[in-house]
Amino acid sequence: MRAWLLPENIEDVLPPKAWRLEGVRRAMLDLFRSRGYELVVPPLIEYVDSLLTGAGTDLDLKTFKLVDQLSGRMMGVRADMTPQAARIDAHLLGHNPVNRLCYAGSVLHTVPDGVYRSREPMQLGAELYGVAGVEGDLEILSLMLDALQAAGLGNIQLDVGHVGIYRALVEQAGLSAELEDALFKALQSKAADEVAALCAGLDTGIGKALVALTQLYGGAETLQAARAALPDDARIRAALDTLAHLIESLQGRGIELALDFAELRGYGYHSGVVFAAYTGGHSRAIALGGRYDEAGRAFGRARPATGFSLDLRELVEAAPGE
Repeated sequence: MRAWLLPENIEDVLPPKAWRLEGVRRAMLDLFRSRGYELVVPPLIEYVDSLLTGAGTDLDLKTFKLVDQLSGRMMGVRADMTPQAARIDAHLLGHNPVNRLCYAGSVLHTVPDGVYRSREPMQLGAELYGVAGVEGDLEILSLMLDALQAAGLGNIQLDVGHVGIYRALVEQAGLSAELEDALFKALQSKAADEVAALCAGLDTGIGKALVALTQLYGGAETLQAARAALPDDARIRAALDTLAHLIESLQGRGIELALDFAELRGYGYHSGVVFAAYTGGHSRAIALGGRYDEAGRAFGRARPATGFSLDLRELVEAAPGE
């Protein structure tokens, strides 16, 4: 093997792409700064106790680990900067009632998220701490859309969901952990027949509502169908009201809006609204985000939190070239 060959899914970035990456990074960080978001630079490596705590527990298999020669403790190379931002909010900036933080830097994955995807994404994102409810969701969504526009992207589709609806149904059904896991996987693939089979032994109303989640996808009119298909539960009503407010507030942005009630990405730590942005000709999302109010509990400060992040490498591939 030639010594200069790079590992699989690891690559150099050469000009002019490197300049395009830097131009987009600068434009987005300047936008964040103009909106009151403060830049933080977390370390590339830290103890896994904090790196994989709270929001980071789903990242365990993605994280490169090694033993610290000074302390003998296990360390990890960050695979996502969101848990680091939550730690900074809880411990270093905990005196602030509201924190608006942004970041940009490389992360490392043990395996790629898909074919031809880099194991060294260049992650850029923004996180809002201390603002509860739809106001915080709308602020982050608007910031993400403005950031994508600053990068030169057009023809954006925004898919929005709410994991609180599924959580409410699961709690009413009293599912075992094994059944809940199987149901979660079936919903993610929108396999209505499989969901129906898994719900065969449940209360009829709850079972029908879970099956309905696989079919509730579309524009603003989907909200009316959801109100008719889902149980009259206070948490579900609140979630639907939040989605209605977001859809109404984002009208006129020149984007294609879609509601997806089976979108449960990040279910392990998201607690409310979740969203993904797409652009024409690309099957993968170019930006992802959502609310994760409970993530800070592991750091001793559970409070309202929402944010989004993206991979600059993929964004530049999707954006028109200069």
